[in-house]
Amino acid sequence: MSDTARARKLADRIRVVVAETLQRRIKDPRLGYVTITDTRITGDLREATVFYTVYGDDEERAASAAALESAKGVLRSEVGRQTGVRFTPTLTFVPDALPDNARTIDDLLAKAKAADAEVREASSGATYAGDADPYRKPGEEEADGDESPSDGDDASPSDGKGAADA
Repeated sequence: MSDTARARKLADRIRVVVAETLQRRIKDPRLGYVTITDTRITGDLREATVFYTVYGDDEERAASAAALESAKGVLRSEVGRQTGVRFTPTLTFVPDALPDNARTIDDLLAKAKAADAEVREASSGATYAGDADPYRKPGEEEADGDESPSDGDDASPSDGKGAADA
């Protein structure tokens, strides 16, 4: 059984080492504004997944992904040198979907806000369909004079047969 605290510490250390190495040692012109957002490592400490975001359009994202793949060996050797573990984990770079998800959520919230404003505007001059207070108060009589049938009176004629027999 693996130690999850150790794996979490190693993942955090890998994230810091990769970010610093990208900033200081990797001089690839294809590498854009890359931000390392998260790192996850397997329980056996053999494989590390590094999540990143790139500021820019799709072309810059593709160029940065290619630059990260080409710098994978340098980054892995630096991770092994600075962490001191017996087996240096293999690095896999995955673009983080967090900014896209956040943008989608922002768009959905804007649509909901616009729909709420539209409903609020439509209901601003509306009145109740019936009385403002539709509930009877104790002691009030019905104005129509209609009385509901009492429990002893049966509104339907009965010939002694049940409804199923008829």
